[in-house]
Amino acid sequence: MKVTFQIEGASPVQIECNAGDNLLELARRANVAIDAPCSGNGSCGKCRVKLVEGELETIPSRHITDEESEAGWRLSCNSKVMGDCTVFVPDIASAYQSRMKTADLSSPKEIAIFEDAQANLKNSGIRFENNFRCVVVSMAEPTLDDTMPDNERLTWALQAELGVEKISIPYAVMVKLASTLRQNNWTVAIKGELQGDSFLCMEICAPEDTAIVGCAIDIGTTTVTMVLTDLTTGKLLAKGSSGNGQIRYGADVINRIIEQGKDGGRKKLQDAIIKETLTPIIANLCRSAGISARSILRLCVAANTTMNHLFVGVDAESVRMEPYIPSFFGWEGLLAGDLKLPANPLAPVLIAPNIGSYVGGDITAGTLAAGFWDRDEMSLFIDLGTNGELVFGNRDFMMSCACSAGPAFEGGDISCGMRATDGAIEACTIDGTTMEPTLTIVGDDGQKPVGICGSGIIDIISELFRCGIINARGQFSREGDRVKRDQHGMGRFILATAQESETGREISINEVDIDNFIRAKGAIFSAIDTLLSAVDMTVDCIDKVYVAGGIGSGINMKNSVNIGMLPDVDLEKYAYIGNSSLTGAYAMVMSDEANAKCAELGANMTYLELSTHPGYMDNFVAACFLPHTDSRLFPNSKQEY
Repeated sequence: MKVTFQIEGASPVQIECNAGDNLLELARRANVAIDAPCSGNGSCGKCRVKLVEGELETIPSRHITDEESEAGWRLSCNSKVMGDCTVFVPDIASAYQSRMKTADLSSPKEIAIFEDAQANLKNSGIRFENNFRCVVVSMAEPTLDDTMPDNERLTWALQAELGVEKISIPYAVMVKLASTLRQNNWTVAIKGELQGDSFLCMEICAPEDTAIVGCAIDIGTTTVTMVLTDLTTGKLLAKGSSGNGQIRYGADVINRIIEQGKDGGRKKLQDAIIKETLTPIIANLCRSAGISARSILRLCVAANTTMNHLFVGVDAESVRMEPYIPSFFGWEGLLAGDLKLPANPLAPVLIAPNIGSYVGGDITAGTLAAGFWDRDEMSLFIDLGTNGELVFGNRDFMMSCACSAGPAFEGGDISCGMRATDGAIEACTIDGTTMEPTLTIVGDDGQKPVGICGSGIIDIISELFRCGIINARGQFSREGDRVKRDQHGMGRFILATAQESETGREISINEVDIDNFIRAKGAIFSAIDTLLSAVDMTVDCIDKVYVAGGIGSGINMKNSVNIGMLPDVDLEKYAYIGNSSLTGAYAMVMSDEANAKCAELGANMTYLELSTHPGYMDNFVAACFLPHTDSRLFPNSKQEY
């Protein structure tokens, strides 16, 4: 029997199957992207498909109303194929493959983030220099009287130009040598790296192609962001982002580790990040920058420990099993050609060093960019993402930990959640009397809302709590035109009606969404509380709080404190520094000294394993209320209505 997937905005895909096969598993086998943050356990309700023709055996779900079921909607994870059928796969707001975005690098805000990171490092004595070079050399054309071979002719020319003794011409360059020299009349551009008294040739090309490019990559559990930079000047050439293609194997790292442990799982997860995610982004950015991918001479990846393992195709099972020992913290000698990345095959791939099983290179890179490792003041660094990761300390010591916040900060586990891209609600205020919301939408003027990103979720829940629309448990306690309840009594707040939204579907936040977010914010605050307690300190000891993460254009710190996610300290101590993981990776690509400093930070940082810490679970349970069960911790948080 056959299943045909009619994919919104794409060509149909057909796959052979057997009676009783799970529909979501069939979609994965057919490489059809169906969003499944819970990895198919039926809890998230996002793997919705519509039965167009045929028969499915489906277990009823609270996520599908009776009316929707009558219209053909099903959860693919709860459905078994019983015969030939056709299903429609919608492009929902959170679908990982939708809306690849290229940033506007004319925006002062985009540029400032990278300039600030550069300034922090330069103030600490880190030079933004590297050993990659492009030289244009000319050679005499061989004759019957001058029969020197091509490689020697090139070697002599480079020795004279660079003043080095040894020239290394690897196979990837040698196979192009003869044709490139002759096509360009013996004047060519040579790109490569100075290595002491030698020079490694990495590319030979036409003399006008002199670009040497670095590629910095932040591989988040939910979102992947990348920037191309000129290795000579540090100028940003292009920036873009996309969802992580691994999302269909689960929204969190545990589900993905389990999936990669199945037969063929490691290759599937590696292909999802390299072939389906990184390769299209690199191609898109190279087109935008007007460069060849072979001009990319160095890459740096900043990612959590699990993402690093899945990226390089190494078994990650030991990361989640006690005593939680990863296969590697750092990795040297990795090349783009080893992973079949669309870059120069000889380009080194730097991995920002991991610190522990759940604190990875994204945090060492972020710490590098924040710069507090060279200051006396006590700083708290918080990276908000699917994994909430923290660092506390100063120039004398640094301690780190991680908690599983879930994907709520990036729109996952939220019924109308999405990444911070066009159409996302990124900020919200609510009138306490009329309960009418005022929304700020990512995108051009007149953009209708598509869903809610992380910063918007924080604002919405804070405003609902401030206005007394929800109580400390996140349940609706006021009624009104914007508050609706389903047949089971579960409440939801309507932010945009079907007519007001871009998709023609209502955008709302319900009690399950709020509960998911309360657990996420509870994980963050309890991790902060536990980390401070481990060094016998309190929030009063914090001089500065750096909040990172690509959850929107910037989160409202007051609202974050109001719901008990961040500590109740003077708001002037807070600074939102954006995607610090990416800016740290950018610094590592550009600067050999920054690369060395990041390795030093990773080696010297103490890691606290929260899962085995005796007080963490008690702290977590206490934090799963708005703002907290101990109101003394949040004296400035209150309801106004």
